[in-house]
Amino acid sequence: MESLLSEILSGPRQRRLSRAASVVYGKRKVVIGGDAPVVVQSMTNTDTADVIATAIQIKDLARAGSELVRITVNNPEAAAAVPAIREQLDKMDVDVPLVGDFHYNGHTLLQDFPECAQALSKYRINPGNVGQGAKRESQFAQMIELACRYDKPVRIGVNWGSLDQTLLARIMDENARRSVPWTAQSVMYEALITSAIENAQRAEELGLAGDKIILSCKVSGVQDLIAVYRELSTRCEYPLHLGLTEAGMGSKGIVASTAALSVLLQEGIGDTIRISLTPEPGGDRCREVIVGQEILQTMGLRKFTPMVIACPGCGRTTSTVFQELADDIQTFLREQMPVWKKQYPGVESMNVAVMGCIVNGPGESKHANIGISLPGTGESPAAPVFIDGVKAMTLRGDRIAEEFQAIVLNYVAKRYAPTVVE
Repeated sequence: MESLLSEILSGPRQRRLSRAASVVYGKRKVVIGGDAPVVVQSMTNTDTADVIATAIQIKDLARAGSELVRITVNNPEAAAAVPAIREQLDKMDVDVPLVGDFHYNGHTLLQDFPECAQALSKYRINPGNVGQGAKRESQFAQMIELACRYDKPVRIGVNWGSLDQTLLARIMDENARRSVPWTAQSVMYEALITSAIENAQRAEELGLAGDKIILSCKVSGVQDLIAVYRELSTRCEYPLHLGLTEAGMGSKGIVASTAALSVLLQEGIGDTIRISLTPEPGGDRCREVIVGQEILQTMGLRKFTPMVIACPGCGRTTSTVFQELADDIQTFLREQMPVWKKQYPGVESMNVAVMGCIVNGPGESKHANIGISLPGTGESPAAPVFIDGVKAMTLRGDRIAEEFQAIVLNYVAKRYAPTVVE
């Protein structure tokens, strides 16, 4: 029997081979594609003309871990504000590269506001929104020529809500001539993919280097996104930007984005991701960054911040102490990361367990770097703490949360302090 068994393996498929595109600001370089890790990016929702509000939101997104931040450049006021936003970020020591999102009038704005064109590190062009008829070709060419002039990479981002209607009509005509026509859904997929690839090829003909082009084909359906990117990935070598457009609000948006992107990432498809969440009124825009990071980290593709393992609770855990402690520790760890990632290399790999009773508590705590097993209902009011699989101490009393946080701080300082070479 043993000879018939093979080793059980896990992990994603080998990453799809792609070109590597660099997005640069000053000394900061973010590489998309090639053998670089998958990049997390986000987008502001402030009025770009409001320099201070936009700069503050960019700072918050960058602090949360967004490695690129996209801003809307939709009118002269927004374009004029971009250099001032970059200046404010420099004053705050925020070097995250900025991506300009252009629709309809990007050719005019980039031409009329050269300081904006220079301050941005990357342009996003939607080929369905660069112009109609004869103007489309010249206006697309103008934007690509400006990208060449300022040495900027470009994301050619196709969206099925704004697909080039002339191209779609062409694909539909071709389909009508088939002996067995495709479904309307397949025609739409083909139009998205063809638009992305043909516009990328046209950009290269206009002089933009192939390693300065990133592609995306955004849709709002999970199965649609998976189908489109599976096919797109086989037909080009450009790095791919993944994202479910109009994913939605709250748990729906998170679940839909996770379902779609996880399948593609597991198949080795995708070089940068953006989680397009609709914030609740007054909600935190940084949530989309955290979700993106957590998708990559829970899949084992990247590590951003120590992970907290916590049980869901049951009838044994009627106390809310373990829930509050897990939440406090998770918030604490994320808040510390901007400082820790500079002081303590490798700390993002740490696992912390906060468990609620004796059933799985000690076992899970032993598997973590540092873990605590809180007492469940009717259990002895004691909380054993395990460090690297060994019981180190037992906490009691009303200050368990504070004492455990201090233990975590001490562990990080000792375990992840850089080695000093004399």
